[in-house]
Amino acid sequence: MARSIYIASPNAGTGKSTVALGLVSCLTKVVAKVGVFRPFVESREGDAFLTLLLNRAGSTTPAEQCVGATWDEFHADPEEALARIVDAYRALAREHDVVIIDGSDFTDVAGNPELALNARVAANIGVPVLLVVSGQHDVEDVVASVEVSMAEIADNHARTVAVVANKCLPETRQAVGEALSAIEGITSTTLPEVPLLAAPVVREVLDAVEGTLIAGDKTLLDREAESVLVCAMDVSHVLERLTAGQLAIVPADRSAMLISLMAAQASSSFPILSGLILNGGFEVAPHALRLLEGLDVNIPVMTSPLDTFTAASAAGSLQGLLAHGSERKIDVAVTTFEQEADVEALLSALEVEPSEVVTPIMFQAELVERSRANRKTIVLPEPDDDRVLRAADAILRRGIADLVLLGDETTVRARATELGLDIAAARVVATNDPELLEKYAEEFARLRAKKGVTLEQAREKVQDVSYFGTMMVHMGDADGMVSGAAHTTAHTIVPSFQIIKTKPGTSIVSSVFLMLLQDRVLVYGDCAVNPEPNAAELAARLAAHPLVAEVCHPSLPSHAQHERAARLMDCFGGVATVRPVGGVAAAEDLGRHTRIWLPATSLGGVESSFERRRRFPSEAPTVPEDLLRVSVGIEDVEDLWRDLDAALRAVHA
Repeated sequence: MARSIYIASPNAGTGKSTVALGLVSCLTKVVAKVGVFRPFVESREGDAFLTLLLNRAGSTTPAEQCVGATWDEFHADPEEALARIVDAYRALAREHDVVIIDGSDFTDVAGNPELALNARVAANIGVPVLLVVSGQHDVEDVVASVEVSMAEIADNHARTVAVVANKCLPETRQAVGEALSAIEGITSTTLPEVPLLAAPVVREVLDAVEGTLIAGDKTLLDREAESVLVCAMDVSHVLERLTAGQLAIVPADRSAMLISLMAAQASSSFPILSGLILNGGFEVAPHALRLLEGLDVNIPVMTSPLDTFTAASAAGSLQGLLAHGSERKIDVAVTTFEQEADVEALLSALEVEPSEVVTPIMFQAELVERSRANRKTIVLPEPDDDRVLRAADAILRRGIADLVLLGDETTVRARATELGLDIAAARVVATNDPELLEKYAEEFARLRAKKGVTLEQAREKVQDVSYFGTMMVHMGDADGMVSGAAHTTAHTIVPSFQIIKTKPGTSIVSSVFLMLLQDRVLVYGDCAVNPEPNAAELAARLAAHPLVAEVCHPSLPSHAQHERAARLMDCFGGVATVRPVGGVAAAEDLGRHTRIWLPATSLGGVESSFERRRRFPSEAPTVPEDLLRVSVGIEDVEDLWRDLDAALRAVHA
């Protein structure tokens, strides 16, 4: 049976979901099979938070197998429901290394009776309890909540092994942690309050105020509304109270206030709001609508029929759920848990043993840890793509790398703010930056002087983001560049061929894709850079073979037309010539020892073949008698190489 932990709370609003999500994410880094179980759900179909946990766990177990009983089933027959919960849990535990049991959410029973019920379930399935309490209160109140809850759990024959005080205030967090550490028999840790995690998305607010979107970017409806401001005071006082991510509520007939707020959004001097609600059911003045249309402002502007008090109450009372939150909110929750909780102590309390299996999630976690330990500076040349900005926000928040974004700083940062992203730690560089442009242009002109590139041409060329980013890497201003969201593979890698080039003696540039499947990681080689890699790869290997006297293929730097071929061809073709050691006798004898290679003239088929060209009197005397014309087919390059290498050695055996 799996090691398991039952996560329970004494009341609603403790942030239990954050702990469950964070714990699942941390466990996936050390064990192969993490299971998730919810003993109580509203419905067996469409439990959003269970789906989120299963996705984070990388589990392929059907959601219906991860549920104990519905509340309706429990009320109809409590004992039968408990028996069903135990059976469902035991079946799930047999198939997993660790199971996280997410207790009820106080959606059906209020107060301690629900904690007692969760404790009873934990006792019946034989697993310890991780207690999550709110850390927003005085230290004495937090400790009292823990002690009362632990007593309640013990009275129902379950055992508390760990406590998490969540949503701790900055001024009391340390004191709460110290007080909990004094409680014997438990492992304890604390988490800070993160307002974003409780914030609803603007789309939820839109529904709550019965609103209609009249202007703005629809994609920004998925941004969190982190606070609410009722704009019922003088404009000057409203402007001084604006904060990033705020939702402003303005009566629709207050045109002056609307115009002032939209002007503030168009200005780089004011924070970007998450949205604007025009309430009261009034018609918006035509001149105000024209202003909205003319300003380059993307925040959602909504109308609502509700009066100010009702609209503010509806918006302010909403609690954002992780299950319905944005990817950013989910990522913030996981990152907060990983960075702020004493994860090692919690895993030790669970007695979790690391797995020898490496799952895709574990693989990614290892890459992240390596990146943090050897932090590099990476150039992102495509910040005009929202996906890149979201990735930048996540990378910076997780401490994976330092970032340089190429683009206009005002535009890039404004769009990130509109999306509710934090890229303050990133450096934003324009490709027309005078100092860098001149430095890079001079170096590029030097590198390409043999190709006739002038300094003026170089200045124009390096302003292309792919060339500029590659020059940053070449000049040591960055360690690497990641591109391809909006640019083709060719646009991304051609600058590296021209600027960084290959190591001496290396003629082939390769690429790999990491394919993360449910149960394994696959590496696919040469999927993009070398569409026809066999001939070039074999030519490079044959050139280094002790039983080969000469190889001719345009991919080799030794070829007289190599540079011209590299400039004019996407690949170097599938035909090469080879002269083996041993002369004509070796060339003639080679065909007797190959299994895959056909000793025949190629007529354009897909099979690999070779032939000695100087076999007939009509052949030109300039053709060496031992020359083999090699036509490389579609077979696996490793199979071809093993066959050819074995044949060469057999000839000389």
